[in-house]
Amino acid sequence: MWSVRAASDHEQDMLGRRSLPLLAALPVAVLALTGCGGNASNALPTTNNGRPASVGVASTGLGDVLVDRQGRTLYLFERDSGTMSACTGACAVNWPPLRVRGTPLVGSGAKRSDVGTTARPDGISQLTYNGHPLYTFVNDKNPGDTNGEGISAFGGSWFAVSGAGAKVAPGSQPQGGGGYGY
Repeated sequence: MWSVRAASDHEQDMLGRRSLPLLAALPVAVLALTGCGGNASNALPTTNNGRPASVGVASTGLGDVLVDRQGRTLYLFERDSGTMSACTGACAVNWPPLRVRGTPLVGSGAKRSDVGTTARPDGISQLTYNGHPLYTFVNDKNPGDTNGEGISAFGGSWFAVSGAGAKVAPGSQPQGGGGYGY
């Protein structure tokens, strides 16, 4: 993650006036690199590559959990209040919301009746399941990864979601033997 700090008085003297255009351009370059420029719809990373959001059930080390189209584990944030997301800013960068464009797809093991949407504070629609806004985790790199399970961050705890729409805690469900359901 990039960070920007103000130059000390000594550093400013060493840089001289010729560096001011470069320093002025730095925040723009950092915003472009981090994807924070442009309109609000580009401010959050997309977790479904512009395709309709999808949810299904797959077997992981935690048992059977909800996953997106790419097999990435979906999480709930205990700090959320009902369908209202409490995860914005840096939280949403680390825990990208499962954004909804169009009609969500429902894969094997998921209940269509539990799938819904909610408006995020930034106006983007987010997929919900059994009333919980859904998120992926940036440190889950491969299908079936569950690196976000049980993490306490951004004022609350994060848990994978079962096909029944409840939080999954280690040992809370039997180990399944299913595939990715797609």
